Amino acid sequence: MTSASPVPLSVLDLAPVSAGSTSAQALRTTIELARRAETLGYTRFWLAEHHNMPGIASSAPAVLVGQVAAATSTMRVGSGGVMLPNHPPLVIAEQFGMLAALHPDRIDLGIGRAPGTDAHTAHALRRSTAPLSADDFPQQLGELMGYFEQDPDEAVEPGGMPLAVPAAGNQPPLWLLGSSDYSATLAGMLGLPFAFAHHFSAANTLPAAAIYRANFRPSPVLDRPYLMIAASVVVADDDETARWHAGPMGLSFLRLRQGRPGLLPSPEEAADYPYTAFERKAVADRQASQIVGGPATVLAGVTKLVAATKADELMVTTMVHDPLVRFRSYELLATLWSPESGTRTQATTAAVTPART
Repeated sequence: MTSASPVPLSVLDLAPVSAGSTSAQALRTTIELARRAETLGYTRFWLAEHHNMPGIASSAPAVLVGQVAAATSTMRVGSGGVMLPNHPPLVIAEQFGMLAALHPDRIDLGIGRAPGTDAHTAHALRRSTAPLSADDFPQQLGELMGYFEQDPDEAVEPGGMPLAVPAAGNQPPLWLLGSSDYSATLAGMLGLPFAFAHHFSAANTLPAAAIYRANFRPSPVLDRPYLMIAASVVVADDDETARWHAGPMGLSFLRLRQGRPGLLPSPEEAADYPYTAFERKAVADRQASQIVGGPATVLAGVTKLVAATKADELMVTTMVHDPLVRFRSYELLATLWSPESGTRTQATTAAVTPART
């Protein structure tokens, strides 16, 4: 089967905790997946931030990014993303400056503006009763960027901006993440690479892509727009098997929507669940944006998505119950997307890093 597209292929991982497993096992599985993804030629491996969700163990991206980077050697590793409203910009700058210092030219800092959790948990994270406001995001982002731009040799003025050690001099590439036109507009105006969450906001994918490109202004980072699309993909040997293993994603989404998130259920549990007609429709609407099937079905799906969005990079997330099925899905996708991906060199990976493309 021929290569579908020359655009790079990457991984978004949430460290899913399956029913019958533990968060510790989920984290170890994520690290093993990263090792395999690097061997398969995936360009980057990002970790998401979620809180108060029993089925997701990636609550501290900076910690997990460090572990994955230490377990790999060539693949880029980053956050997809750190939710800026949850953390003081100084803390994020120190954490990712340290990661960039320890792993030069391999760390990405993806930033989102949503809390990634419920209001009660957001309050526990922020230790504040002030409401989360989108209007604060540009100011917080500017503060974060300012820490990386500091000169470590200059004296710190009393009462001025504290020196973020070791952020100064160790700035990783900064990405904006989004699922609407807000971050698309801001990323374009700042001349930053933009990652769009097609996997949970498919209706906004094409409008956001157009808005990002329309608002793009060249910057010291990029001469032209760089758009990455994150999609939910499950590949198996045939369509029926893939749909069976993808079943838990629908039930997990339904429970989250009902305010009772839990561990990622098994395919058997998802198949046996007594869905109402309304629930079946909600799950079907969610599944409409997922790319699930055997090799031919998935190849057609990812090719269509990349062509429609004109994406510069495709990032894939695969949420299935069995880690071995998850590993196999990424292996099949890498083979579909580029038969030579398993032997891709470090130089090739570096060439697709969005820096003045």
